[in-house]
Amino acid sequence: MRGSRTTPQAHDFPSVTAPRLGCVRELDEAVATCRACPRLVAWREEAARVKRRAFRDWEYWARPVPGFGPPDAPLAIIGLAPAAHGGNRTGRIFTGDPSGDVLYAALYDLGLASRPVAAHRDDGMKLYGVRITVPVHCAPPDNRPTTAERDTCRPWLARELELLRPTLRAIVVLGGFAWQALLPALTATGWRVSRPRPAFGHGARAQLTDARSERVLHLIGGYHPSQRNVSTRTLTPAMLRDVLHRGADIAGVAVCRPPA
Repeated sequence: MRGSRTTPQAHDFPSVTAPRLGCVRELDEAVATCRACPRLVAWREEAARVKRRAFRDWEYWARPVPGFGPPDAPLAIIGLAPAAHGGNRTGRIFTGDPSGDVLYAALYDLGLASRPVAAHRDDGMKLYGVRITVPVHCAPPDNRPTTAERDTCRPWLARELELLRPTLRAIVVLGGFAWQALLPALTATGWRVSRPRPAFGHGARAQLTDARSERVLHLIGGYHPSQRNVSTRTLTPAMLRDVLHRGADIAGVAVCRPPA
């Protein structure tokens, strides 16, 4: 199985490794080797062994799932973590699970993705001016990473944001977990966060200032496109398209099809 490894790894692997990486490609490669959180390693590999009946013929990725999208994107989207039988199976974030179906359909509707459905990492999907990433790169049990796991994974997110910094103008943050995880990562990379810290909500807006250049980074909150949120209509496709459109507009990314 591709994801199975027996070599132990130090808990500080992300914090030691991430700052040394010079480009997004190197970061993505390093993220995929991480084994710093024993509970997450065990869970992602167990999911790959047990599988779901619909995916019994799949060879699961079963490793940390890196971000996806161009390394010079003006707009970032931050989610939560890979799904055990979604990104953990396909090797690409928000790919092969219901949340991803909703997100990529919305991106396609706005002309920010080349395809409306993300099936696997070799399906030819391209993103335009957008990079998607997460604060926790391994699939967690019950979709609930611990605070310790979030904090262990934070150096990957902080370094990714630092590498995106020259072009990054706006971030759409999907869910309260991502919002709370993102703010310390931004602080670590030199963005000034207002006090009191901005609160999460769908449509929430916040502005952070670069301590070095006074450049502004815009945050836009949005509910996560989880099955529960979508099935209860806490989040509708139109609501998701709206926050993505706002982010693209602020970031200066051309939207080919306005939200309905």
